[in-house]
Formats: sequence, structure tokens, C-alpha cells
Amino acid sequence: MKAFVTGGTGFIGSHLADALIDSDDYSEVRCLIRNNEKWLKDKDFTRVHGDLDDLPVLKKAVKDVDVIFHIAGRVKAPTYDELRHANVDATENLLRIAQKEGVPKVIVLSSLAAAGPSEDGPVTEERSMNPISNYGKSKKEMEEVIHKVSNDTTSITILRPPAVYGPREDQIYSFFKMVNKRICPIIGDGKHPKISMIYVGDVINGIFKAVDQTAKGVHTYFISGPEIYTWNQIRGTTSKVLGKKTLPIYVKPKLVKTIAGTVEKAASFFGVYPVLNKEKAKELILEWTCSHEKAHRELGYTPQYSLAEGISRTIHWYQKHHWL
Repeated sequence: MKAFVTGGTGFIGSHLADALIDSDDYSEVRCLIRNNEKWLKDKDFTRVHGDLDDLPVLKKAVKDVDVIFHIAGRVKAPTYDELRHANVDATENLLRIAQKEGVPKVIVLSSLAAAGPSEDGPVTEERSMNPISNYGKSKKEMEEVIHKVSNDTTSITILRPPAVYGPREDQIYSFFKMVNKRICPIIGDGKHPKISMIYVGDVINGIFKAVDQTAKGVHTYFISGPEIYTWNQIRGTTSKVLGKKTLPIYVKPKLVKTIAGTVEKAASFFGVYPVLNKEKAKELILEWTCSHEKAHRELGYTPQYSLAEGISRTIHWYQKHHWL
């Protein structure tokens, strides 16, 4: 088979590109490259130079491919318009071109953020979407556009992972970095809010399972780790892997919003939009859990990595590459 990957130079996309390159099922792997190959440097794939705004490039990139993996997306931006352009407009352009060129299978990476926080137990696909951040709203609108423009000739699978961690990840990484310094800030009391997490290897597993789904139309699934966790569990596992005792610092949710506002204002003087911002604070103080039961039932997806194994692999990679 032939594959085309967007976002292949990013965290999840690069792991997917590696897996596709190593797979005997794919004779050619094309990856969209804007300028820096990053994690894909010197690897065996077909380079497609351009971006998701370049329609002629996209048309050429998807010609004769069997499956498109649309992993690219923007997580943070100062305005909704910027997120909408990156996550909604780009997806619509790609999907319209894919359908016009007769690509039979498209897999799109969305997020639990599109569905919104959990209130009465893990979120399922049947619950209506209720995002609370601009990022989540842009992913919700992206999914709506997919349903709007899809036709009966293409099989489209939307996958919604919760928080993803693993080698090469640079945002949740800040948590591991603080624990490495024996300090562990935790929002809430450590027991709540709870969180679903997924190791990047299980995301790739879920994506590969979705390739085998050939039914036409749009199909949506949550893919997550094997359990639902508390931050006390995550801290304990991380401390054990690092071999360091840590001091938990419990932060009240209201204080998180204040801190985020201060950080965002300070960063604006330097023309930077920080990872901890007012939008992110909205999400951090709530519970984010989801069920992968539908994916298990219909795709045969089962998470393979326990929290201990996932964190161990992640931290050892950080240490090997001198991030910790």
C-alpha cells in the first residue's frame, strides 16, 4: 500500500511515520514536510515539500495513495481564527481533495478535547460534544466539517485520544521534568480530577487498527490507555521509575487560572504564547476521562502499555537524549 502522512515531523506523526516505514505492508510512505524534517531526518520516505494550504501540492501528494493519515493540527494559538484555519480549513481542503482523487481510506486524529470534560463517568462516543477550550472547539468544528463534506465513496475514521505521552513529547514532558527535580505540583487533591492517558505506542496501535475498517462513511472512536488514573498514581509511578522521592504540592483549581493568566500576560511581552495559558487552565482543572469500549468492540483495539511501562519507556528516552 501507499500512504500519505500529515504532521509526520511532530510527536505522534513521527512515531506513525516510523511504524509505516518499518511495515512490510507499505511500499511507499509520503510525508508532508514544511521545512525541518526533525525526527524523520535521514529516514526512508518520500518527501512532499509544502503545507496544508498548498492545494496543488496536496493533490499531487494523495494521487494513487491507499490511505491518508491526517495527524497534523495546531494545539495552541492566541486566537480561535488561527486554530480554526489550522484544524478545520486544512482538514476540509485535504478531505475534499482526497475524495476527488478517489482515496479509499482517510484517518483523522481528533482529541478528547473535542468532546469536552467528563462529568458522570468516562465519556463515550454517544455523548454530545461539549468542548470548553478554543482548541477543543476547533476540533469539534473539524469533526462537523468531516461529516458535512464526506461522501459515500470514502471510509473515514476519526480517532479521539486523551492526553498522549511518550518519547519526543514536549508538553507533558514538563511534568516529568519537575518530578525529576523532586517537586510535583498537582491540581486538586491528587484523587480528583481523574484523567485518561495514552502512551504514544497505543495511539499508533489504534491508528493501524483503524486502517482495516473499510466501511464507507464516518466512524468515530475514543482510544485511550488501559485505566483511568489519579495524579497521585501518576506521581507515584513517575517517582518510582526515576528512583526519587518527590514533594507533592497540591494547587487549588482557582489558583491555576490566576497563575495561567499571569504567565500568559508575561509571555505576551516577548511575543510568545505559553503552554500554560488561560485556555489551557480551563482544561487542567476538570476531569478528562473516556472509554475505549467501542474501539475495542469494532476495531479490535486493546491498549498494550501499562502506565508503569509507558512512563518507564518515556523517562528512559528523555534520559538517553539528555532531556532529563
